Amino acid sequence: MPLSGKEMLALYEKQMWVVLRKKGSHVIVGKRNLRQTIPMHKELKKGLERKLLKTLKEGE
Repeated sequence: MPLSGKEMLALYEKQMWVVLRKKGSHVIVGKRNLRQTIPMHKELKKGLERKLLKTLKEGE
Protein backbone atom coordinates (compact mmCIF):
# COMPACT_ATOMS: atom_id res chain seq x y z
CA MET A 1 0.00 0.00 0.00
CA PRO A 2 1.41 3.41 -0.96
CA LEU A 3 2.56 5.85 1.70
CA SER A 4 0.77 9.15 2.23
CA GLY A 5 2.58 12.48 2.12
CA LYS A 6 2.21 12.78 5.88
CA GLU A 7 3.84 9.37 6.44
CA MET A 8 6.68 10.24 4.04
CA LEU A 9 7.30 13.53 5.86
CA ALA A 10 7.51 11.62 9.15
CA LEU A 11 10.21 9.35 7.66
CA TYR A 12 12.19 12.39 6.51
CA GLU A 13 11.91 14.10 9.89
CA LYS A 14 13.05 10.90 11.62
CA GLN A 15 16.25 11.08 9.49
CA MET A 16 16.84 14.68 10.73
CA TRP A 17 15.55 16.49 7.62
CA VAL A 18 14.17 19.95 8.45
CA VAL A 19 10.97 21.49 7.10
CA LEU A 20 12.08 24.63 5.27
CA ARG A 21 8.69 25.87 4.12
CA LYS A 22 5.14 24.87 3.30
CA LYS A 23 3.14 26.18 0.39
CA GLY A 24 -0.26 24.84 -0.50
CA SER A 25 -0.19 21.06 -0.44
CA HIS A 26 3.61 20.74 -0.66
CA VAL A 27 6.32 20.73 2.00
CA ILE A 28 9.96 21.49 1.16
CA VAL A 29 12.48 19.73 3.40
CA GLY A 30 16.25 20.05 3.51
CA LYS A 31 19.36 18.48 4.95
CA ARG A 32 22.81 19.97 4.34
CA ASN A 33 22.81 20.88 0.61
CA LEU A 34 19.91 18.53 -0.31
CA ARG A 35 16.33 19.72 -0.92
CA GLN A 36 13.20 17.68 -1.54
CA THR A 37 9.55 18.53 -2.16
CA ILE A 38 6.97 16.24 -0.59
CA PRO A 39 3.35 16.55 -1.76
CA MET A 40 0.82 16.13 1.04
CA HIS A 41 -1.46 13.76 -0.87
CA LYS A 42 -3.46 10.85 0.56
CA GLU A 43 -1.44 8.39 -1.53
CA LEU A 44 1.83 9.01 -3.36
CA LYS A 45 2.25 7.52 -6.83
CA LYS A 46 4.55 4.50 -7.06
CA GLY A 47 7.37 6.25 -8.95
CA LEU A 48 7.32 9.35 -6.74
CA GLU A 49 7.38 7.23 -3.59
CA ARG A 50 10.38 5.29 -4.92
CA LYS A 51 12.21 8.54 -5.78
CA LEU A 52 11.56 10.06 -2.34
CA LEU A 53 12.76 6.91 -0.56
CA LYS A 54 15.90 6.85 -2.72
CA THR A 55 16.66 10.48 -1.84
CA LEU A 56 16.06 9.69 1.82
CA LYS A 57 18.73 6.95 1.72
CA GLU A 58 21.19 9.24 -0.11
CA GLY A 59 20.83 11.85 2.62
CA GLU A 60 21.99 9.54 5.42
